[in-house]
Amino acid sequence: MTILEWLLGSMKKLADAGVDSPRRDCLVLLEDLLQKDRSWILAHAEHELGQSQIKTLDNQVNRRTRREPLAYVRRKAWFYGRSFRVNPSVMIPRPESESFIGLLKEINPKKIIDIGTGSGCLAISAKLELPESDVYAIDISTDALKIAEQNIKKYKVSIKTMEGSLLEPLKTLSFDPDVIMANLPYVPEELITSKEITYEPSLALFSRSDGLDHYRQFWQQIKVLEIKPEYILAESLQSQHKEMIELAEKSGYKPEKTDTLVQEFKLV
Repeated sequence: MTILEWLLGSMKKLADAGVDSPRRDCLVLLEDLLQKDRSWILAHAEHELGQSQIKTLDNQVNRRTRREPLAYVRRKAWFYGRSFRVNPSVMIPRPESESFIGLLKEINPKKIIDIGTGSGCLAISAKLELPESDVYAIDISTDALKIAEQNIKKYKVSIKTMEGSLLEPLKTLSFDPDVIMANLPYVPEELITSKEITYEPSLALFSRSDGLDHYRQFWQQIKVLEIKPEYILAESLQSQHKEMIELAEKSGYKPEKTDTLVQEFKLV
């Protein structure tokens, strides 16, 4: 079977299953398997695929027909120009979350805490972009921290990981951060935007009926800290930003900037 024959057949399978980008997905899987770029693949459409290659590709396409996210099928996702290992125990990094890093670089802090680190993409990107900073990464999920630690090892960065809910692990540290990055669950329970989202960990996505339950707990914990961070960066839906500002103000913070879904708050 040639590349073109496989490509045409697999694109039809994905299109019939309701996948919205069948051509792109098939080309990405070919790029991964053949370790060739897209221009080579398209220029060598008559290249014969081996039986083991076809078996691997067909298995991956079948997973996509069940609407498993492409990132989980590939076991990797891109964030801030870098590849991170992912699996269903962590959320797939979103392009919108790259705003955290842009805002962080403007602040240029020395001590950073990443709450709800998941794959570790935010904490690792922060450390790589600001190598002089001390970075701590917290998550409630043991399985998520295993993935984060694999990514930390891959990029050979020094980041301390801690297991626990929100800010609770900080009680054991004599560490007062300049910035806290909070990418907490903020999706309302009834908001299912695609079949793909059902594969991601609900623990990292959903936060009760309006999506802000975790942030209410977070801001309450911030409110009672003896030494508060100068800045807090938090991601949520744009429709939630007004209430997020109200929660921040009750805890002693004022809104500074908003970049896509990420809001920057500064201690008053």
